[in-house]
Amino acid sequence: MGRLVILGGGESGVGTAILGKQKGFEVFVSDKGEIKEKYKKVLEHFEIEWESGEHTEAKILNADVVMKSPGIPDKVPLVKALVEKGIPVISEIEFASKYTDATLIGITGSNGKTTTTMLTYHLLKGGELNVGMAGNIGDSYAKMVAEKDYALYVLEISSFQLDGIVDFKPHIAMITNITPDHLDRYDYKFENYIASKFRIAMNQGKDDYLIYDADDEVIQAWLKEHPVQSKLVPFSVKSKLEEGAWLEDKTIKIKLEHKTLEMSEDILALEGQHNVKNTMAASMAAMLVKVRKETIRNSIQSFQGVPHRLEKVLKINHVEYINDSKATNVNATFYALDGIKKPIVWIVGGVDKGNDYSELMPMVREKVKAIICLGVDNSKLIDAFGNVIDLMVETYSMEEAVKVAYKVAERGDAVLLSPACASFDLFKNYEDRGDQFKTAIKNL
Repeated sequence: MGRLVILGGGESGVGTAILGKQKGFEVFVSDKGEIKEKYKKVLEHFEIEWESGEHTEAKILNADVVMKSPGIPDKVPLVKALVEKGIPVISEIEFASKYTDATLIGITGSNGKTTTTMLTYHLLKGGELNVGMAGNIGDSYAKMVAEKDYALYVLEISSFQLDGIVDFKPHIAMITNITPDHLDRYDYKFENYIASKFRIAMNQGKDDYLIYDADDEVIQAWLKEHPVQSKLVPFSVKSKLEEGAWLEDKTIKIKLEHKTLEMSEDILALEGQHNVKNTMAASMAAMLVKVRKETIRNSIQSFQGVPHRLEKVLKINHVEYINDSKATNVNATFYALDGIKKPIVWIVGGVDKGNDYSELMPMVREKVKAIICLGVDNSKLIDAFGNVIDLMVETYSMEEAVKVAYKVAERGDAVLLSPACASFDLFKNYEDRGDQFKTAIKNL
């Protein structure tokens, strides 16, 4: 089969190593950082050669194919050297898809993709379909392909994973929305990032489907300039559609290939307009794989949402504490501020990915009474909001941020952690940041 080299010994890397070994490749895993103990044990169990703390070029540049972890940019010298030698550098999504005949539902977007992926999976499980959920969420997709035999996969896919595809073709593709994000990886050009998202549909044919937000001007403009082969399935909360999903008199209406579904907005377990859209997208995917209407309605009512995404933690002295640590960009924070109907003490900050905070200005003026900056460098936030908000405090630990919030917040307020930034300056990841927030609240 040839030599498979895997750059990155995390969840996707180790999963790909297991599948590669099963399919007869000579496998080598290389991680410039430290491979976690649990992953080392797995590699040793499967007798897979690995190295940690370095990349030995002599063992990498002789590969037949390289699977690169999504966290490694294309610009690093080692990746450039591989490409110059003509060695294919692909993502886990591309590699694993070659070894399954399952029906694939691929979900991407700047925001809402985790909620929509989990909701779609929940609807398909409710319909008793043999389905797995993987990609940017939970277990490795490659490991699932190696060990399970699912008829369907619901995959959350990031733009970085899409950059590494060649033949990957989901039967149902979904783009929840596109707003500027990760521009540091795309030469600070928004059009490069948009093109990356639309790669999800590049191999689709006339019998495949693209579900997308018809209210998103970026998506609409791109589709006009770059038509796709697949059947377009739009959803909207602003206008009535001939085909697709729309909102009419607080009722979600879906018309799709001669089937119809109606359900009241009130049955949704999740609040906010963005969750109406997530529900529309997931419901249409479920209808396309023949889940019954009644099952869809019942499953939507029982869906609990995603940890660290507008997660209500506790009420203390009539102040609500809300964990939205998963909001790692401006648009996600916009949804959070929009959805909360109380005065807000806002905890924000982290590693800025080229953020433009101006679109938050109307929300901040209207709703935010105090800003608590939580990051190593808060200068951009202070420049953006310093003249608008009377009370801005800089903090350098979650415990400190929550204590300040507790002092500032009054009866009837909400304390919202919605950072609009990546977490890597002070935390391991957004989950760690959210968990520390919850712990600090419980310690008040």
